[in-house]
Order: sequence, then structure tokens, then C-alpha cells
Amino acid sequence: MVENPGPLARFQAPFTSHRTLFAFLCVATFASVFLWQGNEINGFLVLGGVVSGWTPPLLRPVAFNLTDFGGVGDGVTLNTVAFERAVSAISKLREKGGGQLNVPPGLWLTAPFNLTSHMTLFLAQDAVILGIQDEKYWPLMPALPSYGYGREHPGPRYGSLIHGQNLRDVVITGHNGTINGQGQSWWTKYREKLLNHTRGPLVQIMWSSDIVIANITLRDSPFWTLHPYDCKNVTIKNVTILAPVYHAPNTDGIDPDSCEDMLIEDCYISVGDDAIAIKSGWDQYGIAYGKPSKNIIIRNLVVRSNVSAGISIGSEMSGGVSNVTVENVLVWESRRAIRIKTAPGRGGYMRQITYRNLTFNNVRVGIVIKTNYNEHPDAGYDPLAFPVLSDISFINVRGQGVRVPVRIEGSKEISVRNVTFQDMNVGITYKKKHIFQCAFVEGRVIGTIFPAPCGNFDQYNEQGELVKHAVSQNVTDIDYEI
Repeated sequence: MVENPGPLARFQAPFTSHRTLFAFLCVATFASVFLWQGNEINGFLVLGGVVSGWTPPLLRPVAFNLTDFGGVGDGVTLNTVAFERAVSAISKLREKGGGQLNVPPGLWLTAPFNLTSHMTLFLAQDAVILGIQDEKYWPLMPALPSYGYGREHPGPRYGSLIHGQNLRDVVITGHNGTINGQGQSWWTKYREKLLNHTRGPLVQIMWSSDIVIANITLRDSPFWTLHPYDCKNVTIKNVTILAPVYHAPNTDGIDPDSCEDMLIEDCYISVGDDAIAIKSGWDQYGIAYGKPSKNIIIRNLVVRSNVSAGISIGSEMSGGVSNVTVENVLVWESRRAIRIKTAPGRGGYMRQITYRNLTFNNVRVGIVIKTNYNEHPDAGYDPLAFPVLSDISFINVRGQGVRVPVRIEGSKEISVRNVTFQDMNVGITYKKKHIFQCAFVEGRVIGTIFPAPCGNFDQYNEQGELVKHAVSQNVTDIDYEI
């Protein structure tokens, strides 16, 4: 650990106040990664048998082991039927409080399977659910109604490895067992344009409520890793999500999509796209579906995204996004730290978004708001459906090794309104003007911040007294050279 202290250990004053905030979280999350890495030798998973003496827990009135239904954890035998039989047995126990399926230590190869209500899926410490790589085993599903398009291809899409629809009271947990999508073959086929349908997520829960996902590791998803869609009352806690930071396309960590009342906390995410991306539908389909993402808390995270962003909202946000709090987050070794992205044609809104206690370590751009992310499902969108962006706050932002701390790129059609910066001190790597970049944005700066803001903001002192009016809210000084 001395030779590789990790991102937090490299922080110097004035970042000592954040060291205390993140110390425990960082140690815990990086320890989980080192433990994960310890299970591999030269990139190959060590194959182990069932650990003797393992006592399965009991979190429901009735519990089963996967072996009770013929499961074989040798990494070769296909266990889809065993999972389906177990879920079927648990579905009959609703009146008794449901049932629990214990997955013992071992490698449990399977094709996609569905969950049922009032079910706990419990993975032992050395249990690994492996997704079969041959796409012929993955069922096709209709395009999401708020997308109208498979996302990568028109028409249907592949389902997820672990799936659930119209469920209530579902728990996926364990002693940090793993769900592994074995996405490498999917990524290769995607790059070589060998797939005719959109890749499937690793875990997708749709139209469901009272969902808890905790104390597990998710890795190497074919596509988005964890996708709650139109769900209510979702808790995601103590989850590690991993994929290669390069050459693992679209492996977002968590994508809350038209979700309400959601908590994401105490997680470590290092993936090949956005660590978290809040969504709510795509262009005219999302507008028609009309289900916003709202009342979401994201806190106590360590995240990394070398090709995209740590925490994103959008770009598919046509149903609206509101009342989101992101706090106590470290973003390290990433292309962007915080990103809000949208475009003409999206419609919808992003408002009442609060970022608090953020730390950036070696990121190219710290905060990005982009309003011309022009990717559309088809030609049927309304180019005059302009999204509304307002009431966005950034409070207590620290960092080092940041090339461009802020880039807010509004437009004449989509201006960014009521943005607040307070208590910001970010160490920069590029000594040039316009490292705080703005276009068509208005708001306020409270107190002294570093680097100095662009002229688009009213400036107030710590007592809330106006010191200087904005020069012009439409000043444009976006510089893509840095």
C-alpha cells in the first residue's frame, strides 16, 4: 500500500479537510478492489470448488440453495433451469413472506433468468454468477417505451442477465458475491458491428418498487450494468461495479431511468462509460412516456470513468429530472467528473440539482453542462422541443490536477439558469485564461472561488451582499483547445 497509495493519499493541503471525509470510504472501496484483484491471476479467474462448511444465511421465512434445484457450480454446467426452478418455487411463497435463494461458493454459469416478488437472491462470498456469452441464449425484448428504439439498433433489444418486471420487495445481496456478465465477447462484436440488436444490461429491474441491491460486486456487463427502469423506492448500497476503463463500451455503472425515491450510497464504481447516469427517456418517446427521475440521493461514492464522466445526468432526460442531491463524492483519473448533457429535441427539464462536497483528482474537465449532445433515436423528434435547465448548485468543490474546472455551454435556445457556485478551490494544470468557461448561463457566485469565475455570474460576498453584477449572461468563452 505504501508504493501505491491511491488517489486520496496524494492530496496535499488545502485538501486536508476532505481527507477525513473520504478516508474510511476510500479504504473500504479500494480494499474491495484489491480483494477482487486477488481472485485473479494474470487476468484469469481462479476456479474454485464449493467452500466446505459454508452456512447459508436466512433472511426470509423460507430459504433454498441453488443446489437444491440441480445447480452445479463448476463454471461449465449451464444452470439456467436450476435458477428458473428456484424462482418458481419462491413465487409460490408470497403469502408466507417470500423466499430466499442462496447461491453457494462456486462458478454458476447461466443464461438470463427472471426474478419474482418477495425474493432475496443471496450470493456467498466466493459465489460468482456467470453470464453465458453466446447471444442466442439471450432473449429479445421490445424497445423501452420511453426510448422507442433499441438504443444501439432499431427494433428489439437483448434482455438482461438478471431481470425483473412488475415486482415488489426484491433484494439482491450477499457477502460480496459477484455477478459477472462476461461482456468481453459482446464488446468485441459491438466494435466489429456483428450485432443486430442492442446489447443487454447485466441487471435490469422494470416497473417495480421496494428494491434493495447491496453488498455485491457487479462486473463486465455487456452494456449498462445496473438499470432500474420506472421504479420506486430503490436502495443501492455497498456495491462495487467494475469494467475495464477502456474498450468496454457503454458499460455505465448505474442508470436510474424514470425512477422515483432512490438512494445510491457507499459504492465504488470504475467502468468504461459513465459511473452513474440519471435518465428519463429519449426525445419524443420520453416526452410521451412522461415519467421523470426525481427524489434521488447519491452520496459517499468513489468513482472513475476514463472515457466519460463520474456522475452524469442525461443525455436521455426527456421525461424530466428533478430534486437530485449528489454529495461526498470523489472522482479520480477521469475524463470528466460531473456532467449534465442534453440537446434540442429532448424537451423535459433538469432542475433542483444540488452537488455538495465534491473532490476531483486528475480529471480533464471538472464540471460540464452541454446542451448540444445531438444524438436522436430517429427523425421524428421535434427540434423545437428545448429542455429547461435551472436551479443547479455546486457547494464545496475541491480538487487537484484539473485541466478545465468548469465548462458550461448553454445556447441561445437552451440557456442555463440560476446556477450557484459557493466554496470552490480546484488546483489546475493548465495556466491559461478561460479555464472557467461559460456560454449562455446566468447565476451567482458566493464568496471567493478559485479559479475565478467567468463574467456571466453575479458575485456576492459571504454575507450575501451583491458585490458585482454579471458583465453579460450571454458571454461565450468556450475553448476546446484546453
